[in-house]
Amino acid sequence: MATTPFIYIAGPCVLESAEIAIDIGKKLQEYAAPGGYDFIFKASFDKANRTSLDAYRGPGLEAGLEMLAAVKQALGVRVLTDIHDITQVERAAEVVDVLQIPAFLCRQTDLLVAAAQTGRVVNIKKGQFVAPEDMIYAVEKVRQSGNDQIWLTERGAAFGYHNLVVDFRSFTTLRELGCPVIFDATHAVQIPSQGGKSGGRREFVAPLARAAVAYGIDGLFTEVYPDPDQAKCDGPNSLRLETVPALLNDLTNIRTALG
Repeated sequence: MATTPFIYIAGPCVLESAEIAIDIGKKLQEYAAPGGYDFIFKASFDKANRTSLDAYRGPGLEAGLEMLAAVKQALGVRVLTDIHDITQVERAAEVVDVLQIPAFLCRQTDLLVAAAQTGRVVNIKKGQFVAPEDMIYAVEKVRQSGNDQIWLTERGAAFGYHNLVVDFRSFTTLRELGCPVIFDATHAVQIPSQGGKSGGRREFVAPLARAAVAYGIDGLFTEVYPDPDQAKCDGPNSLRLETVPALLNDLTNIRTALG
């Protein structure tokens, strides 16, 4: 199921301030415009699944939603954020356009049902521990709750300990479930649990993204930060902001070649 135009979900892992979010979002909006991308700004108000207790989680629900509302107002773009608990769903849906179910929570029935009932787009990230064909059960939880606006995001599969691998056959299997398929190219290069936090190999993001677009995905997800080494979350696997235009240009050329 192809979507037109191509979806580009991008932004920092976690919200730090409205000013930083707007600055990043403005640049990404500018970068996405020439290729006609459907740009959606993403950032989390709370990263509830950080490896260690003392890791930065974000500003919290209310402050974070105020920041996301500021991004929407300043840039006029759709926004996406993670939800981790049913108590967050209704409030988040008042602000955001796409509710994202984190990979670790893709089987949480109550969370999927609550997200579905808001009528918002529900982006379900495939768990690292879930076979692509088994995502039909998460999809049906949303559909049977009255919402068919469902995206599925591939973010790699656990390959032993402390490693992820991308099986490109997953894109075909997920699309057979009748939903647009997004590729999260930055979380796919994570190296989980490296001394109390996740590591990553950002040099692999662009090659994997190019290959996935050539394969025929419907959208791309990347975490982006001006200087990833200074980011409070997911720096090792985040793209440097200034590298995004070249990547999007490559992807545009690939999409054009595919017709």
